[in-house]
Amino acid sequence: MLTATKPSLTINRRFKSSPEKVFAAWTQPEKVAQWFGPAGVRDASAEIDLRTGGRYTIVGFTQDGGRHQVGGVYREVVPGRKLVYTWAWHSTPERESLVTIEFKPDGDGTLLTLTHEQFFDEPARDRHNAGWNSTLDKFEKYLEQA
Repeated sequence: MLTATKPSLTINRRFKSSPEKVFAAWTQPEKVAQWFGPAGVRDASAEIDLRTGGRYTIVGFTQDGGRHQVGGVYREVVPGRKLVYTWAWHSTPERESLVTIEFKPDGDGTLLTLTHEQFFDEPARDRHNAGWNSTLDKFEKYLEQA
């Protein structure tokens, strides 16, 4: 019996900041609130219990008043190096997927590898691919100003 593989995506980005700074910006609620979400998302807030088994919730608003809330549970936390957490939108909690973020030293910067797996379908993967790339653009600008 063949089991269909669920869609996934992997994005690599290099940032001109140390892994410790990139990790902190990705995991400290007050910092996450300043950059999280693709273009058009504003007024974000984050609650983060950064430990294996801890939960996170991030909420952002679009200019048309839309409210977007995502959350999950940390499955692995390796300070400065790796995060693994579940990912589910408040509107579709049954569509839980898995995010792995790796932070690797790269010269005077950091190579961030984001892997998002177990998407419900290919359109969901494609929407997240666009969203993550836009979010990482905002993240890069945040790091340059921080």
